[in-house]
Amino acid sequence: MVDLLLGALIERCTATIVAHENELTGLDQAIGDGDHGINMKRGFQAIRAAEAEIAAMPFGAALHKAGMTLVMSVGGASGPLYGSLLMAMGKAGETAPGDAAAVAQRLADGIEAVKRRGKSDVGAKTMLDVLVPVCDALRSSGGDPGAASAAARHAADAALEATRAMKATKGRASFLGDRSVGHLDPGARSSALLVNAVCDVVEGR
Repeated sequence: MVDLLLGALIERCTATIVAHENELTGLDQAIGDGDHGINMKRGFQAIRAAEAEIAAMPFGAALHKAGMTLVMSVGGASGPLYGSLLMAMGKAGETAPGDAAAVAQRLADGIEAVKRRGKSDVGAKTMLDVLVPVCDALRSSGGDPGAASAAARHAADAALEATRAMKATKGRASFLGDRSVGHLDPGARSSALLVNAVCDVVEGR
């Protein structure tokens, strides 16, 4: 049986990444390899191509499959990092999380996998600088789904902007040193885009 939630998440996340491919590529051209938009588009289009299979799986297995798809189809760092995030979130449980606290715990499991894979943490100007504040916001948002979604959006957008002032210490951007200051991190931008896409689905937009 196809899970309508999973299908909606795949469609909205893919559409969001495709629509922002050029922006993500431009951000990465400034401080990285210049392929983040292309790679993310390829990965999410691969997930969408497997949507019928993925959406028919239990929620946890579906996340794990989506993560494996990213690892197998995306070059550079983004495939392994986003793949690790989704695979770890999938391993955390077979059923969809029922409230904001459960979402936060599952996201926290994914974040730990990203930290291990990337040998990084908050403050290095990476996707973690968005994901960790979003996780914290979900934990403190209370039980109302609308409040949780609003808190996640606000945290993602504010945390993304905060990467502009950071000096990159991981990845290709770290080679620029102080010259990386003043630019948004492309991985943080794609993370913020995906957080907002998920919130759109949760809110029924």
